Amino acid sequence: MKKLKQTILLISITILFFACKKNDSVITGNTVPELILTDVAYASISTQQKMDVYLPADRSTATTYAVVMIHGGSWSGGDKSDFNTNIPELRQLLGNYAVFNLNYRLANGSSILLQQQTDDINTALDFITSKASDYKINTSKLAFMGASAGAHLALLKSYKFNTDARIKAIVDLFGPTDMAWMYNSHPIPSITQPIIVNVIGGTPTTNATNYTNGSPINFVTAASPPTIIFHGTSDLVVPISESSKLQAKLLLNGVANQYVTYAGEQHGWTGANLTDTYNKAVVFIKNYVK
Repeated sequence: MKKLKQTILLISITILFFACKKNDSVITGNTVPELILTDVAYASISTQQKMDVYLPADRSTATTYAVVMIHGGSWSGGDKSDFNTNIPELRQLLGNYAVFNLNYRLANGSSILLQQQTDDINTALDFITSKASDYKINTSKLAFMGASAGAHLALLKSYKFNTDARIKAIVDLFGPTDMAWMYNSHPIPSITQPIIVNVIGGTPTTNATNYTNGSPINFVTAASPPTIIFHGTSDLVVPISESSKLQAKLLLNGVANQYVTYAGEQHGWTGANLTDTYNKAVVFIKNYVK
């Protein structure tokens, strides 16, 4: 009888040990859960300096790279929430990539101009890099995606400020590329000129340096990251010539690129063409950020 009790006790201890080991594996996290963080402050100067963070399950500092998204809105409007409807679809296509959806200080024609906005993009990327270990992601390779004014900021960041060559791919959704042309030659100058002055400061005549420094097309070199461009042929806000000129400059410098146009589409689109845009964009990202 005593021997039987000892045997039962030993079995109980063994079961308890393995049960604890099983629970330990859950607690220590052999499987890293998905994590979504909203309105994460990446700086403290303004309440606009926030981002939404989407971290996939089973991520790791070895294999999980990041996609940074920048909204449009004529540099003086818009919000990261403009992407909210499409982020679930985009994340599903991306799979094991983290997504960072940025806000930035909006231009006001005086204290907040393009320089402050590019500062915000640089600061946001520094913040993401500083959180690589906490977020369990790899920030040695990145993709940037922007729409309209956000595409302009993404292009400027990637061509002008990519000094460590970590940005490996750009998704350009109908972004302005030549700010002097946008001011001087846009077909609707009465609308566009005040918008451009509001973010650049002055005109091409009074402040030529800012227009030169604020134009992504001026910073394309053979070392520029591969770029995929999307544009509607009937875009009146940012004429398609802005993207055509950019592709010509990329080809001239031997930069890998893809140029996708949608006949009859204007400044943005929905439905099948938007699905096609995201499918092609994700294939492009996965080809160069891996």
